[in-house]
Amino acid sequence: MKQVDVARALVAGLCASLIGVGFARFSYTPLVPALIAQHWFSEAAVVYLSAANLAGYLVGAISARTLAARSSDTFVLRTAQLVVAAAFFGCAFPLSVPWFFVWRFLSGVAGGAIIVLVAGTLLPSVPRDREGAASGAIFLGVGGGIAASGTLVPALLAYTGLRQTWIVLGVLSLVLTLANWRAWPAGQKPVQARSETQEPRDANAPNQGSKLLDIVYALMAVGLVSPMLFLVDYVTRGLNRGTHDAAAIWIVYGIGSICGPPAYGWLTDRLGATPAIRVALALQAAALLVLTFLHGTIVLGILAFVIGSFPPGIVPLVLGWLREIYPNDTARQNAKWGRATVAFAAAQAAAAYAYSALFVASARDYRLLFGIACIAIVVAISLEVLVPRIARNGSLRSVAR
Repeated sequence: MKQVDVARALVAGLCASLIGVGFARFSYTPLVPALIAQHWFSEAAVVYLSAANLAGYLVGAISARTLAARSSDTFVLRTAQLVVAAAFFGCAFPLSVPWFFVWRFLSGVAGGAIIVLVAGTLLPSVPRDREGAASGAIFLGVGGGIAASGTLVPALLAYTGLRQTWIVLGVLSLVLTLANWRAWPAGQKPVQARSETQEPRDANAPNQGSKLLDIVYALMAVGLVSPMLFLVDYVTRGLNRGTHDAAAIWIVYGIGSICGPPAYGWLTDRLGATPAIRVALALQAAALLVLTFLHGTIVLGILAFVIGSFPPGIVPLVLGWLREIYPNDTARQNAKWGRATVAFAAAQAAAAYAYSALFVASARDYRLLFGIACIAIVVAISLEVLVPRIARNGSLRSVAR
């Protein structure tokens, strides 16, 4: 593609991540109080419905490549955005809990499919030394959705109403989808990666590296879930700061989420994926640790910014790691990215339920939740550093024998 076409395609990718995850997942959080207050659903039903998108995301991540193989990646990406728009319109009419669940579930399926396919569809057209920045640009949409959840959605609720907010989100999603309809590359079926039995004998190291990546990425999910779920409640009730301060902290979290993808993508291009991942993990672990002890206003703002950069920012880091494991093998990169996304989605959903249960059982011990998240990140960075060294030492011993 020409350079201008690459730029248009990256904008289309940004809009896809904004619609499929940024809007579809994160806009639900500020709508929860209104759903309960306006008696659309009971509190228990709202909690149940909040899990529908995460469950759908896991299904979408698992099925994305199969769907693309039967049609094309571009077709699935376009269709997924239309599904999210339809889901917003469907959620504007609370006919029943099952009705609402289905639409939330479908929006999650669409989001999972978008995250699995969008990078592999667009990055092959980007120069290698700009792939980190390009992936950061694509997933900037996730951060934009987080920021919108703290600004646009509350404003819509205040000035229009609950039903109208769902409809406006649907209209925005539809307009963005249609505006970028022709910006996508020509739809092609993804090239299938070789099966494990077809791999050469020297492929053990890449296989081990991709398995380690799955584990580390899953631990990242465990580490990011607790502040994503409980940071606002921690400021509101845990620190007794009230909803105004909590909203301000969430906006700062959203600003961090916008800065995360391009910053981490730039870091990947400059340092390489592995050093960049270590820097990001160390920064995140430090922020979570400090969060359990210090809670001054300025400190909270800095921590919210750093922690907010992590959920969308880790995507370009992991994509860069995959490019290091499988250089010049786009098909295998895409296949392994799908598997890594499934591992992340499963860990994220399991962690969300586990944290919620622990939150109740521990009588709202926020420090315990943030401490567990910190431990998960520390374990992730320890594995990333130590496992390759152990594997290399084992290989050297076998050679010496």
